[in-house]
Order: sequence, then structure tokens, then C-alpha cells
Amino acid sequence: MLPHIPLQEVSEVVARGVNYLVSLTESYPYLSYAGGAVFAAIVTQWLAERRRNPRGLPYPPGPRGLPFIGAFYEIPETKPWAAYKEWSKKYGNLIFYKAMGQNYLIVQGVKEVNDLFEQRSAIYSDRPPQPMAADLLGWKFNLGWQPYGPWWRRHRKAFHEHFNPNVIQKYDPVQNRELYRLLGKLLREPARFTDHIHNLFATIIMKVTYGITISDDDKDPWMTTIFESLQSIAKAGIPGLYLVDHIPILKYIPSWFPGAEFKREAERGKKVTDRLVMKPYEAVKESLRKGDAEPSVVAALISDLPAENDPTRAEEETIAANIGAVAYIAGADTTVSAILACLLGLAMNLDAQRKAQAEIDEYVGPSRLPNASDRPSLPYVDAIILETMRWHQVAPFGTPQLNVKGCFSEVNTETGLAIIFTAIAHMTSEDDEYDGYFIPKGTTVIGNAWSILHDEALFENPSDFNPDRYYNNPRTLKPDVTFGYGRRACPGRFFSDRNMFAMISAILAVFDILPPLDERGKPMKLELNPTDGLQS
Repeated sequence: MLPHIPLQEVSEVVARGVNYLVSLTESYPYLSYAGGAVFAAIVTQWLAERRRNPRGLPYPPGPRGLPFIGAFYEIPETKPWAAYKEWSKKYGNLIFYKAMGQNYLIVQGVKEVNDLFEQRSAIYSDRPPQPMAADLLGWKFNLGWQPYGPWWRRHRKAFHEHFNPNVIQKYDPVQNRELYRLLGKLLREPARFTDHIHNLFATIIMKVTYGITISDDDKDPWMTTIFESLQSIAKAGIPGLYLVDHIPILKYIPSWFPGAEFKREAERGKKVTDRLVMKPYEAVKESLRKGDAEPSVVAALISDLPAENDPTRAEEETIAANIGAVAYIAGADTTVSAILACLLGLAMNLDAQRKAQAEIDEYVGPSRLPNASDRPSLPYVDAIILETMRWHQVAPFGTPQLNVKGCFSEVNTETGLAIIFTAIAHMTSEDDEYDGYFIPKGTTVIGNAWSILHDEALFENPSDFNPDRYYNNPRTLKPDVTFGYGRRACPGRFFSDRNMFAMISAILAVFDILPPLDERGKPMKLELNPTDGLQS
């Protein structure tokens, strides 16, 4: 039997919504075309939720907000991961709120994250629509933003075949060769370490993915494409920043329409996205045609495509191009943030640095550089990697993405890029009940990895960079959540982690990492200052 919904309650909701809609259309005239339909959809959703919850279970606690817009103006704009952790003192590890007709659930505890994202992954693995980034800018090529379903599974399967733990060691020769070049650059130009590290990972991923060699020149066209792509998606990738993300029907407004600057911005960005996905892919196809293609992931994907007359050829080719672009954009930028954070942490904890160097000297010796295969014999260096991922999450809400302004002063002045953070949220694909609460289908669900990995109950002095916590106690909670959750965990995490270990161990074998000196010649006090945005 369906629950009774009082007519007076419905009337009050409608009246408050109409009053707000009138004021909103005065500020945004073009909304008058879409406002009625949007409001009707929200009221319909509200009625449907009441009917889908026959037991009348409450939502999880959270800010109630205002009529129609909900808690839109209470959503934290700066360092939301820390703000949500503070909210948990009032609301608990599940925080539910509504904003502009959309339901949001913030999940912050280890148990809650495991219960929902792992044990109920079939329900909590979808992605919320993001019209500006996915549709208008064309970033739906990225499997991280694709809806949960057959298309996403085909992409993930193709990616996993080339970046799973059993195959990534075959990329070590490329990795080691570029590491040697990096060490030389750091010796000659240490002040440009950020640029050198960016170039290293771009070089490795381009060689592995496409068999393409990029130059050290900042104007290299492949590097330029990466940076332009990151710049175009930096704002659009932040969920809810654009009005079109709240009112998707606005994506159909023509770009010439007054107030539709977001459409003109998207059209410019879409051209960059198309170049990102197709230009290197077409370069590999041409090299294969001429017979001079180097071994690469994309060359293998193209070679495995069905025949030209096969009805699945077009889809398989789209997947091949998309997989290359996913590796291209992620490998060129996301690992860099973690590397820079690790170097910062080591400069702040010289004792940890000395322990790692002593371990490398004892096991590896002076005759060669350490590499990824030495990891089992270098437990303290391994602890440094684990502590870095705990201390500074590339994506504090899980699943990495990118950035426009970084947390380091050494920002590339040509591109303005360092690194940023994103919450690539999950979405419920079915209604759910958990711990006595009702969680509606279509709820945007965000796991706060930062809150978990900075929980004072789990980590003593969590703001300190202290690898000893992992070295002395192997049972310390591993920072796996920093790579995302459940079926949506980052599929490139094994390759990224292997690259990071190889690079940090090689740098520690050759260099001391020290804080800069002030005008009096004294070491400067360093601190971690994560940025807001897509990636931190």
C-alpha cells in the first residue's frame, strides 16, 4: 500500500518552488524556457521518492537547506574534504543533503565505505550525469566518467589487459631509460624539477601508449595537447560548477543565445578533446600502415581490431582510441601530484629520508640504481610511498583527475599548470536501505578518502608525514581508498604506483631532498597546501 501524501504538503512545496523559480528566471532570463519543465521534473521526483519509500525511512542526517534549492549555498567551496570531515562531528559518517533537486550522500567511515562501495558495488557504481564535461566538452571518452554498464565494462576490460599487475613490468625498460634522463636534468637544472617530472611522465606514457617520443621542449605538440586538455577540463570537471550540470536541458541552448557563454567555452574545449583522442591514435594508424610503428598499447589494440567489414569494427575502434587517450591524459598528470607531494614530505622529514637512503645503500649498493623490481627488498621506501598516498590524496574524494593551480610554488609559468583534485562521484542505480536510512536511486554518492586517511582514531598525528607508521606496523590501514572505490577504483593504479616507486627510489639513491633557504640562509618551513578543484 502506498503511503498517503497530504495535499497541503504538496501545495506548500509547489508554492515555494514557484516563488523561487520566478526569482531565478529574473536573474537568468533564458531559464524561462526550461524552468517549467525542470520544476515539474523536480516535483515529480519528490512525489516518486515518497512512493518508493513505503516504510517511511528517513534520509541520513544532513543540512536541510532551503525550499527548492536545498543546501546549495551550504556546499563547501574550499577544501570540501576537510569541511565534510568537520560536518561528520554533527551528522556522522553518512551525510545526506539536497541541492537544486539532486540528492547527495557523503560517505566518510571505513565501515560505511566498504559496506556501500564494495559490498553493494552493483548499486553504487554508476556515475551521475555531468553535461558540461562529459557531453559538451566530449570527455565521455574517459571511462572514469562513463555510466556503469556494458560500454564502460568494455573500456575497462581493454584498459586492464594492458595495465594489470601481471603485464606492467614489460614497460620497465622505457621507465628506466627515462628515469636516467630525469636524473641528469635534475642535476643540471634542479630549480625546474616540476617541469622535469611532468615531462618524464608524459614521455613514459606517450612511449608506452603510442610508441611516440616527445621532446624536452615545452612547445612539444604532444605536451601542448595534454596541457590544453587539462586547462579545458579543469573547471568543467568540478561537479555542479556550471548551471547546465544542475539543469541538463540547457545543453541544447545554441551557443549564440544570450548568456550561453558556457556553450561557446565548451565548443572551444571540444576541439581540444577531439585532438587529444584522435591525433595520436591516427598517428599510430599511419605508422602501422607504413610499417614503422613502434610497439605500444594502441598499436596492439589496432592490430586486434576486427576486419573492416565487421559490424563491431566502429565501436571497437572507438574503444581503442578512447583507451589511449585515458592513459595519455591520466599518466601525464595524475602521478605527478603524488610525486611532488612525496618530495615535499621528504624535505619536511629528513630522518625518514636518511633511513630510506641507508636502506638503498645497504641493499642496492653504489654500482647501480634501484628499480621497481627491488621493491620487496626496500620496505622503508615502500612505506614512504604508502605514507605519501595517505598523507596527500591526489583525489581527496577518490579517483584522480587534474589541475590549474598547484600546491607548489614551482608552477609551470608557460601553462599555469601544476595539479588539482576531483571528486568523481558515484551514483546509486537503485533505491537502497542502509543502517535504517533510505537512499534514493539517482543519489550522487561521494566517498571522502581524505577523512578516512586523516582519522585521528586510525592514525596518530595524521597531518604529519611519517613513513614509520607503515614500516613499524604492517597492519596500518593501507591508503587504497585514494585510488577510488569498488568497481570504480582507478584501473591505472598499478602502473602509476610502479612508476612512483621507481622514481622516488632512484632520486633518493642520488640526491638529498632539502628545503629551500631563506634570505638568512636558514631552511624554510614547508607545509602541504592542497588545492581545490579536480585534483590536488
